[in-house]
Amino acid sequence: MRLTGAEILVECLLEQGVDTIFGFPGGAVLNIYDALYKYQDKIRHILTSHEQGAAHAADGYARASGKVGVCLATSGPGATNLVTGIATAYMDSIPMVAITGNVPLNLLGKDSFQEVDITGITMPITKHNFIVKNIDDLAHTVRRAFKIAQEGRPGPVLIDIPKDITAQVAEYVPAAKEEPERFTEYISESAIAKALELINQSEKPVIYAGGGVIASGAAEELKELVEKLNAPVTLSLMGMGAFPATHELFTGMVGMHGTKTSNMAVTECDLLIAIGARFSDRVVSKLERFAPKARILHIDVDAAEVNKNVRVARSIIGDVKAVLQRLNQGVEPKDRSQWLAYIRDLKERYPLRIAGSELTPQYILNKIYELTKGDAILATEVGQHQIWTAQYYKFTKPRTLITSGGLGTMGFGLGASLGAQLARPDKRVINIAGDGSFRMNLNELATAVEYNLPVIIVIMNNHALGMVRQWQNLFYDSRFSQTTLDRGTDFVKLAEAFGAAGFNLTRREDTEAVLEKALSLNRPVVINCEINRDLKVLPMVPPGAALEDVIVEDDESPIH
Repeated sequence: MRLTGAEILVECLLEQGVDTIFGFPGGAVLNIYDALYKYQDKIRHILTSHEQGAAHAADGYARASGKVGVCLATSGPGATNLVTGIATAYMDSIPMVAITGNVPLNLLGKDSFQEVDITGITMPITKHNFIVKNIDDLAHTVRRAFKIAQEGRPGPVLIDIPKDITAQVAEYVPAAKEEPERFTEYISESAIAKALELINQSEKPVIYAGGGVIASGAAEELKELVEKLNAPVTLSLMGMGAFPATHELFTGMVGMHGTKTSNMAVTECDLLIAIGARFSDRVVSKLERFAPKARILHIDVDAAEVNKNVRVARSIIGDVKAVLQRLNQGVEPKDRSQWLAYIRDLKERYPLRIAGSELTPQYILNKIYELTKGDAILATEVGQHQIWTAQYYKFTKPRTLITSGGLGTMGFGLGASLGAQLARPDKRVINIAGDGSFRMNLNELATAVEYNLPVIIVIMNNHALGMVRQWQNLFYDSRFSQTTLDRGTDFVKLAEAFGAAGFNLTRREDTEAVLEKALSLNRPVVINCEINRDLKVLPMVPPGAALEDVIVEDDESPIH
């Protein structure tokens, strides 16, 4: 059948199982939007307030569902407004396809109105990108883009389509969706045997798991390995939910804002098994003193991550789920009671506390956990509130923490929470925000209201850029340069102006009632929580220090 390029694009999206697109129209994508009008009974288009919101929403949709998120923008500024969202997805290995329009072929490279070289701009932050210059290549390009986005280590792919390509007519031949295969080519018997030798000989093993476990769908296999090995397990920020936080062998996050237990476990272990994690600087801290007594076994789908930041003794390159299935067959039982007694003692001596009687983020997050019975999806912006969320909400299932880990994108959470809510309408979605991050993309409240998405935005309002202020307090002699936000914004009136519900929360004793009211409403809600601006995210490893030098609640000096 003969269709326009725009119609071919939409047909290919349907082939790939796409049911939702986030976007914002413009001149270069008018033909695509005309096609979406014709197909509106098959594909739902969500009109965001800004293209950056569309990218973050597509990202949140992908994180919550495991499917490919799709966003659409016009040429020039529309395309460049996607860049931060694409980079966010790239850093966290999120499968996303970004579609941009461009000027017609005969105007490319001539500084035409709203023309940018978006493939050049996004080359470092995509797994691959395409510019379609022949309509006969369009269908194949779309299919290939979706496969690339999902296979191996997932990530974003961009397709740039000049406007005349979307108007031209060509033959469309339907094709079945090609499911990505699990990457197992290098999972050899020899690699498995050598890994099992390390595992079975170890007396004091620690498992360090990251977002790769979630991407691979390997949470059950991870739990099986942990219990067979009888070893403590710690998670990166991106790994939260890959292992139940309520499990007795869970020690909390590791790294800069990891628990004392996790950081000491990594420091004292004789084997560190890293699974689907990339040894970021926020985890490793001082490289020379990272896991100094351990041999390291690294399991990852991306060979480029092995020996990139940390030298390892052994590695297995391949899909995490497939690797763990093989390893679990060969793990031998071993008495590690002494090691576990040491870990239990650390957990008892250095718990995460909810202290005092004032309204604190820790108390609020604990109440959210109680009232949702741990069954909500929490998105976050970036800052202190993000880390408090990872520390104090007990994530027990994958794809329930939606947060920007690698890029640390302020303004991510609201758009991402809308995408997550559309992906999982059966779940309550709560966006934990700081007042600084929330301001960046609060325009997406209009999107939440338009589509009646019952997302609850909890603003930990300390009238400051909290995390930067914390660093200024600890390491810059309390010179608070440009981090105070006494701007007089009334977030309740703001919410109401957008058409959402708004509540102020100023007293600890009112927390439960306000949260219950918000949860009972089937509409967008903003809760402004007035908290002390001098509250700090602790534990914390100071810059340049080792993991064991972590500052805990009772410490009086930055480095001890």
